Amino acid sequence: MSNEIKTRAYFLREPAAVELTALATSEVISLEFTKMHGLGNDYVYTFTGVKNIQNEYEEAAWCADPEKVGAIAKLVSDRHFGVGSDGLVLIRPSQEADVMMDMYNSDGSRGLMCGNAIRCVARYVYERGYVRKQEMTVETLSGIKTIWLDLHDDHVTGVTVDMGAPVFDPAAIPVEWSGERMIDQRLIAAGSIWQVTAVSMGNPHAVIFVDDPEELDLEKIGPEFEKHRLFPQRINTEFVQVRDRKHLRMRVWERGSGETMACGTGSCASLAAAVVNGLADREAVLELNGGDLTIKWSEVDGHIYMTGPASFVFDGRAEIVIG
Repeated sequence: MSNEIKTRAYFLREPAAVELTALATSEVISLEFTKMHGLGNDYVYTFTGVKNIQNEYEEAAWCADPEKVGAIAKLVSDRHFGVGSDGLVLIRPSQEADVMMDMYNSDGSRGLMCGNAIRCVARYVYERGYVRKQEMTVETLSGIKTIWLDLHDDHVTGVTVDMGAPVFDPAAIPVEWSGERMIDQRLIAAGSIWQVTAVSMGNPHAVIFVDDPEELDLEKIGPEFEKHRLFPQRINTEFVQVRDRKHLRMRVWERGSGETMACGTGSCASLAAAVVNGLADREAVLELNGGDLTIKWSEVDGHIYMTGPASFVFDGRAEIVIG
């Protein structure tokens, strides 16, 4: 008996076919998906709601099984034998918001929030006709986020997300730190001494200001921070160069995914860390490997607002087959 996922991807411009090996399963799962990216931070997206005879959305049982979804995420994320992505995002019906974003990293672990992914979710549900609102709400495991769309000829050209207020309380991040806040504090990792500012934007971040992030070997350094004993739930780590008070350059090592092209929550965390360390203004452009995000920390409500693009790549279908 062979167990495999057979994936045929229908690109927007030209077709391609990929086959990948899967874990054993007791059912056939048909996954219609769309690959999207926010500044190169790419995920496989699938809308999980299927209308029943009462014209109401319901889901297949596998969508509610985190272990099974995590296994699928790991498979489809493989860049050599799968679709290739930083993870899998389920766009699910919500009782509290317009939709729910349920995201999984490329290693199969479940994520709480992703700024680049939520922009893609907003464009997906608007242009595919599920939520025809210029202002919408998206439920995440770190709370409900409000989103505004920039439109041109009924196409989404930009997305602004209210990312909420940055959290510096060590217990809430979480970080094993005895002080009230971990700001510009010494930490030893990867054989070096680093000055770290810890902040949560719905998930944990360690922000480090460096002279030149391009010189860093993140493949070596990143895992040392991700699995450091001070961070009980692992950590996303941003290495940030202050070009000037309105322009920051950032590279990021994301827990569960490694170095990615962009990180929305990491950009927000980096701006917040730069402000509390007196290094930047409350609005700045964050230059990431995949492009730029505009980040603003409002003095009115204390929330951070992120503005950036969301892009379609291709649509496809994947089937887990037993037989």
